[in-house]
Amino acid sequence: MMSEETTVSSDRPTVFIHTNHRQMLGAIVSRYSMKRNSKRPEDFDVHLIEHANHAFFKDYEGREYLRDGASRVWRNDDLQSFTPLRFMPPELMGYRGRAVVTDPDVFAVGDVMELLERDMQGKAIMCRPRSGAKRLEGVLATSVMLLDCAQLTHWRCRDQFDQLFERTLDYADWIGLKNEDRSRIGIFENEWNDFDRLTDRTKLIHNTKRKTQPWKAGLPADYIPAEKYRIFPPIRWVLRARRRFFGDYAFVPDYKPHPDPRQEAFFFGLLRECVEKGIVSEDFIRQEMARNHVRHDAFEVLDRVGSLAA
Repeated sequence: MMSEETTVSSDRPTVFIHTNHRQMLGAIVSRYSMKRNSKRPEDFDVHLIEHANHAFFKDYEGREYLRDGASRVWRNDDLQSFTPLRFMPPELMGYRGRAVVTDPDVFAVGDVMELLERDMQGKAIMCRPRSGAKRLEGVLATSVMLLDCAQLTHWRCRDQFDQLFERTLDYADWIGLKNEDRSRIGIFENEWNDFDRLTDRTKLIHNTKRKTQPWKAGLPADYIPAEKYRIFPPIRWVLRARRRFFGDYAFVPDYKPHPDPRQEAFFFGLLRECVEKGIVSEDFIRQEMARNHVRHDAFEVLDRVGSLAA
């Protein structure tokens, strides 16, 4: 099935950032960071893959799908409704060339061209392991992936999304690459997808803890927490009943400030440059604040952050 996105017309290395309306500011800043912090920005392209451009999502609003062995309800308005789109880059590349795909809350600290030119040693995919219990289960983090698109002709985003609702594919298995041939997956250093950690070695920083994303502090929750209770399913039943009676975001705490002030300063330093260069307008920021997509003190934070190093 043809995608609503425009197919990339060349074999140039490309970074794809998948996003939805709730994370659009992060995606725009992410796109800017990829070029800003590369020594060779002219040698690769950066494209957004937007949830709103794919009508098939609307067909499944409110329907149940299989996730981690249980039923969940698909909500297009959820913070992370864009995640199936991380499997679309090979289609958009015409199954040619190299691509990096990232979440919209991933920002370049180093040069992403180094990743695009990485020796993949014949692998189709490179990524890092998940952290915590997911790491022990062998789950891989697909929030940043390096892809050899010619080897991924079986990735058909719409078809696989359909399978979630046919209950022939589990979302957790799909997102965690559990159904892929593990011999075709390589592992890169954690610094290429650094989970809420900013060090001298960080290449791509990922503000992956949703409740502390720096541009959302103080806002009401707009995400459904993951349910990680395969070992003791009754807890899952309690959480599902809570959502049914009180709503998807019931008892989910508001967004908190990021515990590392340097990461807040890094994001807002990038945003400040985007405003100064006309990439992001102040009116757009105000609109996003009114929609509760961006913290309401964003301009005060912009005023107090210093300039980033060149």
